[in-house]
Amino acid sequence: MPAHRHQQDRLRVAVVGAGPSGVYAAQGLVRDGTGPAVDVDVLDRLPCPYGLVRYGVAPDHEKIKSLQNTLRSVLEHPRIRFLGNVEVGAGGVPPDALLRAYHAVVYCVGAATDRRLGIPGEDLRGSHSATDFVSWYSAHPDAAADGFTLGVRAAVVIGVGNVAVDVARVLARGAEELRPTDMPQPALESLARSTVTGVTMVGRRGPSQAKFTTKELRELGTLPDAETRVREDELSLDPGYRDPDGLPSAVRRNVTVLRGWAEAQAAAQAETQAAGGAGRAARTRALTLRFYLRPVEILDDGAGAVRGVRFERTAPDGEGGVTGTGTYEEIEAQLVLRSVGYHGVPLEGLPFDARSGTVPHTAGRVLRDGARSPGEYVAGWIKRGPTGVIGTNRPCAKETVGSLLEDADALLGARGPLADDPLDVLRAAGLRPVEWGGWLGIEAAEADLGRRLERPTVKIPDWDGLLTAADLPD
Repeated sequence: MPAHRHQQDRLRVAVVGAGPSGVYAAQGLVRDGTGPAVDVDVLDRLPCPYGLVRYGVAPDHEKIKSLQNTLRSVLEHPRIRFLGNVEVGAGGVPPDALLRAYHAVVYCVGAATDRRLGIPGEDLRGSHSATDFVSWYSAHPDAAADGFTLGVRAAVVIGVGNVAVDVARVLARGAEELRPTDMPQPALESLARSTVTGVTMVGRRGPSQAKFTTKELRELGTLPDAETRVREDELSLDPGYRDPDGLPSAVRRNVTVLRGWAEAQAAAQAETQAAGGAGRAARTRALTLRFYLRPVEILDDGAGAVRGVRFERTAPDGEGGVTGTGTYEEIEAQLVLRSVGYHGVPLEGLPFDARSGTVPHTAGRVLRDGARSPGEYVAGWIKRGPTGVIGTNRPCAKETVGSLLEDADALLGARGPLADDPLDVLRAAGLRPVEWGGWLGIEAAEADLGRRLERPTVKIPDWDGLLTAADLPD
């Protein structure tokens, strides 16, 4: 145990969640030099750190995944300790018990569930949340062990944000392009056997309201085995597409990319017609972006599985939204991935606003029945809702850390020295925390798995494998 943990004049803080918001909060707590010294334990229910950087960023986005190196340097700080495999709430250590072991607790637990469409057929076989698909190809240990059936012809991705782009891109990529990534072997093998030839990504509004970033969008046009398609008649429904000068620069860049695709597509069609129908060789897959279509029903094939999606054509309402037109269209699909946002879930023992999916707070200080709850704080999506990019968590965490440090004297004065090491408290509660050395064991086992498969590092996708590698046999 580091010597500093025997010094009783320090503030002891638990950060629940080892994703970006939690790590940024821990970093802020140990960096601040204006108040008392702080020791931080970063707790996570998973035995692995980094949250959505490990389990949400697509495996072929190595530059974004390299953020793990930055987070790693924080977690290796001598006054920060990582404790994985620690469930907080139901089935684990309750929040009130944490407050007996720490002066303060910062909850950075994210938004753990998907928003639903609320339409008939949403639970048919072959209809999944995009997050479940991401968890599967990212080796999340809670992902379904039997994975996804990709022996189908057509897939529809509902949503036009970056997660929707990720899952559409992974479906449209060739398996050999994904082999150099850390994708788990079962997912890679399943994608190698995929018979999907058409992927359609659908948004209910226009291209100028889409939430994807330009970098992600452009990438769809560079896939060697897929032809990217758009429909000029749908794009031109959007006033922002017709006249992009007044759009924010990021949105204008998206429109420019889509316009370029439409023009290239028109030129290719003209070339084909001029050649008497002998155009360019078809690619393996078609990746089509559709707009102004609102899903109204996922269609049953008569045996409880998906056969398609019924959409209503929408039109701009002049106020930034859309209105239904009463015109409908069916798009074939045997696989539907729903990507329409996230929602927070309550953590047993913490207050929760079901409407917003967040914990009530003021500047990160948790509120219980409208009053501050001493020692309890929030940061990240559970604080502000599922908005922003990874970098948005920095200012969010900074605000919360500022509030906590303002309260430091009161927290120390109210509690005084804490006698027990929280690690002993957690173990006494029946938990088996994975410390940093255990995580290093997981890293080593994944590197070894990659060598045996003649690939780079390959993620371990199951709880037993992870805990065994961490030297925590089941």
